[in-house]
This record gives sequence, C-alpha cells and structure tokens, in this order.
Amino acid sequence: MGLSMATAEMWVERWERQQQRYAVGREERFTVIADVVEHITADRAATPLVLDLGCGPGSLAARLARRLPDAEIVAVDMDPLLLELARTHHGAAARYIEAVVGEPGWIQALGLDRPLDAAVSTTALHYLPPDTLQRTYQQLAEALRPGGVLVNGDHLPPEGSPQAAGIVAHIARRQAERQQACAHEDWDSWWAAVADDPELADLLAERRRQLPRNGMGAGTGPGLPLSTHVRLLRQAGFTHAGPVWQYGNSYVVVATR
Repeated sequence: MGLSMATAEMWVERWERQQQRYAVGREERFTVIADVVEHITADRAATPLVLDLGCGPGSLAARLARRLPDAEIVAVDMDPLLLELARTHHGAAARYIEAVVGEPGWIQALGLDRPLDAAVSTTALHYLPPDTLQRTYQQLAEALRPGGVLVNGDHLPPEGSPQAAGIVAHIARRQAERQQACAHEDWDSWWAAVADDPELADLLAERRRQLPRNGMGAGTGPGLPLSTHVRLLRQAGFTHAGPVWQYGNSYVVVATR
C-alpha cells in the first residue's frame, strides 16, 4: 500500500486547505498547543515523549516536530488511509500507530517505554461518546508523568442562551469569510476526490472494511460543552483543567497531571 511522495504531498496539502473550513484560527491553535508542550518540557533532561491522539495525516505531529526537534512523538489514529499519508509525507515527524482511541488495549498498542510528558489532540476527542471520553481521560492521566499535560484543541458547542450561541456562531462565520476558508473544498468533496485516485484505492478499500469495526464516520452530534470536558478531566485525576485559548467555538484546553 506504499504511496509516492508526490501523491501524499498533494493529498495532505488539500487536507490542510479543507480543514480551514472547520477550525476557526486553526494555525494559531496549533501554535498555542506547541507553546504549551514546549513550556512543559523545557526543563526536561530526558527526551520529551509526546502522544498525538487522532493524528490524521500528521498535521499536528509535523508542527510539533519542527518546534521540538528533540522530542519523541507517537501518533495514533484509526484511519489507515490518513495514517499512510502521514507516514509518507511526515514520516520523520513521529512513530505512527493504528489503533482506536478508547478501545481496550489501545494504550498498550502504543508501545510506550516511559510516562508521557504530554498528550495532544486536535479536532478528534469531541467525536468520542461520553463514557469512552471519560475512560480515555483516565487512561491518559495514568500514562502521563506528574506535571505532564493533556492539551486538546477542539471545537466545542457553546453553552448558555441561544443568543450567546448565535454570537459564537457569527464570530466563527465572519472569521471564515475573512480567511476565505469556504473557497476550499469541504470534507465530503475531499473524500469524493480521494475515491477517484487509483493510487489510493487499496487504502480506501481497507478504510471501508474497517468502518463497521471501529465506527469511523459514525457522528456523535456536536459533542460535549467545555464545562463537561473540564468536569470529566478533574474526575479522571487531573489537578487543573481549563481553556488557555479561545476563538469563537475553537478552544485549546489544558489539563495538568
């Protein structure tokens, strides 16, 4: 199932453009996540160990590797096609593992040889059902060293009155218009185009075979609000949890072990 570098580069670049439609301030959010990880690992004599949850085609892993060239990054995702894009285009950035976050044995599949300094994620954890999310937070708290952090960049549904929710939605919409984000293809058209590329046919077939097994594409609605994530994180054993950055409904939430 090996891909050419040219093919992987093209599809990763198209992925980056289409994702701008869905994450307000996406690049700044990546930067803030890297800022947090850099800060928390600055005084570490040993090689920092970072886990990227739901890594997709390696967008966050590649940015972290550039910021933290001495770090060891382990990146996990359940999508074989996106993982192969990551391995081909961003192969030096991380060690990529295929596993379903939250399923039994997924932590063991990572092959970690020491506690994590940081676990990071972007636009992935909100897909998890509440019971799976709570279990995952507990597993991550156990895998992190004391003083380690979980850093989650995600879009979370607004709380409060319909008027407040409308303001948040308006902010996101106006920002997308200013960045001309909607000029790019969307999620559905990206995957439709992938289906027309013969070089990706085997990977796409494998992805489709796995859909019933791991639930890829089974949407869970808008996800849980910030207050619920904070509550679940504290119940999981994190000593502090809260947002450090927000633009509209896009957040960076940091939880300290």
